[in-house]
This record gives sequence, C-alpha cells and structure tokens, in this order.
Amino acid sequence: MLCDLDNVVRFYDTAPLAALERAAGLPEGTTTDIAYAPEVDLPLLLGRITPDAWVEAIVAGLAERRVGGDRARALARALADAPFRADEEAVSLLRRARAHVPVVLVTNATLQLDADLALLGLSDLADAVVSSAVEQVAKPDPAIYRIAAARAGVPPARCLFVDDRQENVDAATALGMTGVLFRDPDDLRRALGSCAEGAAASAGARPTAARPR
Repeated sequence: MLCDLDNVVRFYDTAPLAALERAAGLPEGTTTDIAYAPEVDLPLLLGRITPDAWVEAIVAGLAERRVGGDRARALARALADAPFRADEEAVSLLRRARAHVPVVLVTNATLQLDADLALLGLSDLADAVVSSAVEQVAKPDPAIYRIAAARAGVPPARCLFVDDRQENVDAATALGMTGVLFRDPDDLRRALGSCAEGAAASAGARPTAARPR
C-alpha cells in the first residue's frame, strides 16, 4: 500500500494564518496561493532550497501584492510554522494495514520530514518513506511512484495508492496502480477492506484546515 501523508495522515492548522490575513485586509488563502505556486513550492519539495529560503520567496510574493515587509514576513512565518497533528483514525488504519501488507508513505515533503514524523510519533508508521526532497522528484511525476513500488517490493500493478489530490491519483492509475482519492478516513477504510478490520474508530475531532501537498 502506498499512501500520501499530508491531508491524509497529517493535517495543519492554518487558523492563525487566516486571522492574520483578515487583520491585514487580505482574502483568506492569499498566503497559501503564493506559497504553493509551483515556482515557489517545488524547489522546497525537491530539496533545492531551505524552509527559510521558501519563507523569503513567500515574502517576495506578498510584497508584489503591496503587503509591507514586516507583515509579509509574519504571514509567511505563520504558514511555515503552522502546527500540525496526525489524524488518529488514519494512523490506526495504516497500522492495521501494515500487519497484512507493506506500507510506504509517498509524500511531497521537505528535508525536515524525518524530524516531523518523529515529532508526531510516527517514525515507525510505514515500512518505507519516499520523500520528494530526498528523491528529488515529486508527485505526480511517474518516477516517484516507481520508486515507491520498488520500496514495497512489488510491481506497480499490485499497488494500492491513496492520495488527496486527483492528479496524483491519476498518475498512479496510469502506471497500473489501483488509485483511491482520499476525502475522509472512510475512503481509506473501504480501500483497505479486510486489512482495516479492527482499526479503532476516530479518536478525536479532525482539524479544520489542512496544508495542500
């Protein structure tokens, strides 16, 4: 089983950022629109720039929208430092699945991923982790799916791939994988079938804001 991390297992709380945007008279989502534009985000996800350099790129993008330097930096830092948590139901489902099949996390992530997983207590969640920043290739590039299948020790046609972005699922199915578009843990539960039996029910409220990856 190949599974995305962000917006499936890990969720970010961007409510503090939204409050800052409202205070600045900006539409909510302005900062993330700039931050996740491919020309700003992709260098970070491929391990070519540091998170601090990413913040400066966001600041520059906000400056083009006439946001002052101090305020732009506060907005960028609020996004970069947004708190995150793991969804306990998704974690429980993946741990249950791992008792039956290899589980590989396939994520567009930064070089801080190992530290983030340790902070979440999830260093042992998967048999392998395929990170875009380490492999220097990002979803939906077919190469990262092939790497993940190899880490799982099976051909692509025997892989189940779960992700919250349709373009990433489409890239997986184009390689012969079974793709599942994730919207909530029930999607993951249905995809896992008997492998999910006995997984715990949701242990808490889900975050209201998530970071797209």
